[in-house]
Amino acid sequence: MQGKISLILRAMRKYSDNSPAIGFSSPFQVLISTVLSQRTRDSNTAKASAQLFAEFPDSKKLSKANTKKIEGLIKPAGFYRVKAERIKQIAEQLEKEFQGKVPKTRKQLLSIKGVGPKTAGCVIVYAFKGAELPVDTHVHRISNRLGLVKTKTPEKTEPALKKIIPKKYWAEINHLMVRYGQKICLSKNPRCNACDLRKICAYYKTIAKKQHSS
Repeated sequence: MQGKISLILRAMRKYSDNSPAIGFSSPFQVLISTVLSQRTRDSNTAKASAQLFAEFPDSKKLSKANTKKIEGLIKPAGFYRVKAERIKQIAEQLEKEFQGKVPKTRKQLLSIKGVGPKTAGCVIVYAFKGAELPVDTHVHRISNRLGLVKTKTPEKTEPALKKIIPKKYWAEINHLMVRYGQKICLSKNPRCNACDLRKICAYYKTIAKKQHSS
């Protein structure tokens, strides 16, 4: 398994770049943009986040913002009414319990209403450069297609991957698989013929190979 993981990492690094998977660096903005990314496309998340942070760049301002105003700014992200309520509550809790600062530990992050394992992991990795393995739809899809894990949900994928991937690689897994998922292993119509990993890919060996040969 370790040899397979090393091969996967080498192949995916070719498609990586210096830009982070989350285009913001402050802990607050990483946190909020990750919440906005739920059930929406990366491009829509980026647009909604940029509009929101231009008006409300920190928890103090967002906690006092009008909910309707927030809804209008984040509309590109979809489910904007639910998300507006959620991120306002997060900002309020940060102000009330953490003096406006995003906590650094997984336990504290998960104590914030609306913050799940993926969001907490993204904050630790992208804001604090810590060792975590956040699992989003890209990581869940690709790790299952490759046959690294056999899981039904991202929540189950995270602990499964942590068992087989050395901790020193955790922080880069999300970035690598997000980029690979955007360029090669697409959600629909994956570019299997351009993939260097098709020889070891469970998905290609079963479904895609039959489609390409028919």
